[in-house]
Amino acid sequence: MSSPLSEPCPVGGRTPSPDVGAAAQAGLLPSGPSGNACNVGISLFVIDQERTFTDALAARLEAEQDIEVVVAIHRQAPAPSVIVGRHADIVLLDGDLPGNAAVRLCEELSGRDEAPRVVMLSRGSEAGRIADSVRVGAAAWVCKSESLAHLLRVIRGVAAGETWLPPTEMGAVLRLLLAEREEQRESDRLLASLTPREREVLACLADGAGRRDVAEQLHLSANTVRTHLQNLMAKLGVHSTLEAVALTRPHLS
Repeated sequence: MSSPLSEPCPVGGRTPSPDVGAAAQAGLLPSGPSGNACNVGISLFVIDQERTFTDALAARLEAEQDIEVVVAIHRQAPAPSVIVGRHADIVLLDGDLPGNAAVRLCEELSGRDEAPRVVMLSRGSEAGRIADSVRVGAAAWVCKSESLAHLLRVIRGVAAGETWLPPTEMGAVLRLLLAEREEQRESDRLLASLTPREREVLACLADGAGRRDVAEQLHLSANTVRTHLQNLMAKLGVHSTLEAVALTRPHLS
């Protein structure tokens, strides 16, 4: 199995692209605490579905004077409860866990009060998967084919507040994140054009209510509901209530 446990570094020696820092400042990528974390020691969790990889990686990392592996877990679907009560500066998380388990766990870890920084480890580097991880707080993405030396550089950089993504995928990842931001702005603009009552009607529809239910819940006549629907569809530029709900549901409070 090719992994960061081998010393040869086919793409080693890379440093984070300047674009990463600019993207972090723009709010597209997560940022962490600044400072020289390498001088104070770095505590780690290692979570991976492959026992051999997990144990070997943990052993190699423990050999570093500035790194402590708090716990190494090898499970296909680790629950957040397995690390409750334990703290680490960085979590090395298997990005290839079944389904979207890695993204869910990354989001849960990143949402904690004293959140660790998450480095995703994967056999691939697809831009879409990387972008999904960044959206939920991942600070870095490292392929398992990289060398140990490269992984150590990323770990120490992330501990110092840096973000690292594969340079070959950087442009595609940033385009995906920018497109999502523009979509959010457009949806916010469209929703802002609706009256409070039109937003209430739309929210009821998003919750699964029919037109008659909307009228009853909001104490409106059927004709008034119909008028609100016609007006909000015109403002949103759609031709059906289904389109209106699909366009705005992720952004309705």
